[in-house]
Amino acid sequence: MFSEPSALRVHSIFWLVYFCFNCIMADSTNAAYLPPGKYAIAIHGGAGIEPAKLTIKEKAAYETALSDCLAVGEKILAGGGTALDAVEQTIRALEEEPLFNAGRGAVFNSAGKHELDASIMDGSTRACGAVASVSTVRNPISLARIVMTDTKQVLLIAEGAEKLADRYPRIERVSNDWFSTPERRKEWEEKRAKLKAKEEAKDAGPASKGTVGCVALDKAGHLAAGTSTGGMTNKPVGRIGDSPIIGAGTYAEDGVCAVSCTGTGEEFIRTNAAFHLAALIRYKKLPLAEATEELLTKILPADAGGIISLDASGNVSLRHNTSGMSQASLDANGKRVVSLGSP
Repeated sequence: MFSEPSALRVHSIFWLVYFCFNCIMADSTNAAYLPPGKYAIAIHGGAGIEPAKLTIKEKAAYETALSDCLAVGEKILAGGGTALDAVEQTIRALEEEPLFNAGRGAVFNSAGKHELDASIMDGSTRACGAVASVSTVRNPISLARIVMTDTKQVLLIAEGAEKLADRYPRIERVSNDWFSTPERRKEWEEKRAKLKAKEEAKDAGPASKGTVGCVALDKAGHLAAGTSTGGMTNKPVGRIGDSPIIGAGTYAEDGVCAVSCTGTGEEFIRTNAAFHLAALIRYKKLPLAEATEELLTKILPADAGGIISLDASGNVSLRHNTSGMSQASLDANGKRVVSLGSP
């Protein structure tokens, strides 16, 4: 016969079970971090903006566009929709807005054409998809989602991505010049004129740092992130930045954070910036604000760009080390922000 367990053994077993349970919960990716019925969302329209150079009317136009696009995702989340749907639909709205460098309003490359990139990630499964250098897809973010859900791949580029789009009638196609706007053409022509006048190869770097992105946390506690861009003004044909690179420009993981970056893509690729932020939270146990501060001040170089992010509790971080960043957000406590960033 077994002897009855002593009080000491019972006490020890209780605390062992308690410890194990809490360890599991601490690493869980469920909705335990988020108060019931809460949600959060943040967007950016690029870190290349210079608020000091804008007129009052121009600032108002940007703020209205940001508010309208944020409302798209907010409505989905408020109705119980998924973070993934909110991210895709919000970025589609941003791609349709000519003020931003994604979709309609994308910058020109060195050949006077448009090459578009996008990526999306589901924090609940870490499934992800991306496309790069597409030229006829009206909303690249939706094609990126198809790569994620309907293929075994993560990233398709150029002709391969276009052929995938051919198989899906719901992916709207347009001629490449549909993405053009007079403002972007003027920006490109001025850049080319400047390069020709100086005749300096070292000045051949692109100027615009615009990109759009969205991060969202739904009522179920799931995170998602997405990023879309036209690249950088006068970029070399075939140049790809961080926006379609998972871990560099986009990252989402339930229980940790969702991230979308904007700026000089090469810098975000070199530092694996989006995942770097998640790693600071997951492994170094830093709060979202501190993790973002460390990334922008100690890892990324000055004037690299900006980052929007959400943690599992619905806290929002909107940070940049450039002159400005168009941004808008609604955190889990109902705090709303619409801003072009501070000088």
